[in-house]
Amino acid sequence: MSADRLTNRPTEGGTAVHGATIDNQTRCVHYATVTDVIAIKFYCCRLYYPCHLCHEMSAGHQAEQWPKSLHDQRALLCGVCSTELTIAAYFDLSACPTCSAPFNDGCRLHRQLYFAD
Repeated sequence: MSADRLTNRPTEGGTAVHGATIDNQTRCVHYATVTDVIAIKFYCCRLYYPCHLCHEMSAGHQAEQWPKSLHDQRALLCGVCSTELTIAAYFDLSACPTCSAPFNDGCRLHRQLYFAD
């Protein structure tokens, strides 16, 4: 993907989300369904990206998993209302506890890319 497709787009709440975002609710060119409204703060750089592919394309370094000992940290961002969630809380949710926006259940299939067990 060309660099002109990479953005530093803020959510409606003003939090910057990096990568190939396509709207201000954290959707990207890789994941763009109505339920793709979570951005992940990457442990390695502490920046929000919509997905691992966006990080891979634009971060300039390897991604690192959040250690299990830090699952109490706020590292997930609801793209609808900008609520930041802890990793542990996110694991038990299927929707945002603040605005009720549903999250993509398919994201659970690759959580090992972001979080150590």
